[in-house]
Amino acid sequence: MNAIRVYQPGAPDVMRLEEITDPIPGAGQVLVAIKAVGVNPVEAYIRAGTYPTKAPMPYTPGSDAAGIVRTVGSGVTAFKPGDRVYTAGTQTGAYAQLALCNAAQVYPLPPNITFQQGAAINIPYATAWRAMFICGHAKPGETLLVHGASGGVGIASVQIAKAAGMIVFGTAGTEKGLKLVTDEGADHVVNHTTPEYVKQLMEMTQVRGFNMIVEMLANVNLNTDLGLLAKSGRVVVIGSRGPVQIDARQTMGKDTSIIGMSLMHATPPELHMIHSALGAGLANGSLRPVINRELPLSDAPKAHELVMGSAAHGKIVLIP
Repeated sequence: MNAIRVYQPGAPDVMRLEEITDPIPGAGQVLVAIKAVGVNPVEAYIRAGTYPTKAPMPYTPGSDAAGIVRTVGSGVTAFKPGDRVYTAGTQTGAYAQLALCNAAQVYPLPPNITFQQGAAINIPYATAWRAMFICGHAKPGETLLVHGASGGVGIASVQIAKAAGMIVFGTAGTEKGLKLVTDEGADHVVNHTTPEYVKQLMEMTQVRGFNMIVEMLANVNLNTDLGLLAKSGRVVVIGSRGPVQIDARQTMGKDTSIIGMSLMHATPPELHMIHSALGAGLANGSLRPVINRELPLSDAPKAHELVMGSAAHGKIVLIP
């Protein structure tokens, strides 16, 4: 099979397309023929060597993919060859034509969801769900600000929150992004590149502020977020690309909280709950991953450059 291999940390061009031996499933494992691969910022951090968890070299990047079950190992009863599935982690890496997964890392792909959309489910949607409902304790009727709502996790947050009955505000930095966030269900949208956006958001909440903020770029926005919170409000930090200085008195004045969140810390019971909820939302149409761009697997370096750009409008996927 063809797969992307990384032999040392570095720039995107350290990723090489090579032909390697097909993996064989063992007991409790599933071999998936990959039709589409989701590209996530965390894979760029790992490739660059800046992520806290270091990858063993050489390795094939990626955890999110969708495809068809080719074969299963002994003891696997939940899946059979020919099943449409999406992955939430792999044993051999997702940037490949085949991926070996433990059975617990594979989930049914509803027939109304394309393989490209299936590749965009795991990290964006599971991150959004865990951030809001497990870490942030979101409730129907609360006001939510998705700060940076036009990317993969942002769109997932908007769709999930709307389906749960929250009042959703989203920000983006381009007209295209603002339209996308509106189309995906946000009640209100604001351009966060304009000087008056904070004033606009507060006026939209009648100066009450937000019960919860989902933050994608904390090193830029966190201190501003603290001023936008309502009493007992929460900021859930999903992404940050550097240190930030905040005025902690803003948390004291309203009993507000800053909550850090990583999908890596999800327990098996949490993952079962998360993917059960996601599966239901995908099947009934309330969750619908948005694909921005499709590239061939050989263009993985370009995909990493794009995913780290500032104008995300949906997901980037690779096609093996």
